[in-house]
Amino acid sequence: MTQPARTLLIGSQGQLGSDIRRVWNGELLPFAHDEFDVCNRDQAHEIIAKAAPDLVINTAAYHRVDECESNGAQAFEVNGLGAKNVADAAREAGAAVMSISTDYVWGGEKDSPYAETDLPRPLSVYGTSKLAGEHLVRQSNPRHFVVRSSSLFGVAGASGKGGNFVETMLRKARAGEALRVVDDQVSSPTQTHDLAAKLQELAATERYGLYHVTNSGETSWYRFAAEIFELAGLQPSLAPISSDELGAPAARPAYSVMENRALKEAGIPPMRPWQEALADYLREKSHLADGQAT
Repeated sequence: MTQPARTLLIGSQGQLGSDIRRVWNGELLPFAHDEFDVCNRDQAHEIIAKAAPDLVINTAAYHRVDECESNGAQAFEVNGLGAKNVADAAREAGAAVMSISTDYVWGGEKDSPYAETDLPRPLSVYGTSKLAGEHLVRQSNPRHFVVRSSSLFGVAGASGKGGNFVETMLRKARAGEALRVVDDQVSSPTQTHDLAAKLQELAATERYGLYHVTNSGETSWYRFAAEIFELAGLQPSLAPISSDELGAPAARPAYSVMENRALKEAGIPPMRPWQEALADYLREKSHLADGQAT
C-alpha cells in the first residue's frame, strides 16, 4: 500500500475535514469551503490543476436535511453537480477522487445491514441529491472512492449545523430542557477521527469503488442520547418519540445500518464499536463523568 504523496482536501475546517487534517500522512493541501466553491466549475479545475495532487478528498456538502426539502436546487447543485465538478477536475489533473456520501441513500426497508450491492432508495431530497452525486462521481472519474458513512460526530462539530448531535444533547440537558428523541431511526454513529483514519487506510489501497465506512454496531437516536448521558453522568428528562411525532419536513430511513463489506474485502480491519468511539470523544471534550474519565 502506498499513501498518496500529495492530497488536496476540500472542506478542511468542517467536522470530518478537521480530523483528516489531524491524521493524514503525506503532504496535505487544505481548502476551507470559502476558499474552494465546488459549484464553481472553473475554480475547481483551476485550483486542482495548479495543485497537481495525487488524490482529491471532497467533504463539501449541503447537509441540512430538512432545509434541502425546500431548497432542492441548491442541494443538487452542491451535492450533485459540485461533486461532479471536483471529480472531473481531479481526472483531468491525473488525480484520484474521494467523495463522501451518506446512509440517507437508503429507504430503511431492511432489518439487516445494507451492503454496497443493495439498491438505494432515498426518501428525501438530501438523500437523492447525494445519490446523484455518487453516480456522477463514479461516471466522471474511474479512479474514485465513494464512501458512505453515517451519523457523524467529531471534535470540530459540523459546519453549518452548529455542532453535532452529541453537543446538542449535552447543551440541552445542562440547560434543564426536557428531551424527546426519536427511537425508530436506527443507524451506526461514527466518530470522524475514526473515519478519517480509515479513509487514509483506504486511499493507500488504490482499490477504487464504493465503500461503507462506519463504526461498528447500531443504535437509535434515543438510545444514542441515553448512552451520552450515562457516560457524562447526567440524568435529564429523556423520552422516546416516533418520527411521526417529531414531524420533521424530510423523511429519514427507519433503518440505515451499513455492512462494511467492501472494506473487509480490501483487507482493512473493521472500525471499533460506536460506544468506544463515543467514550473517547467525550474524554477528549472533557465531558466524561468523573468516574469515567480514566
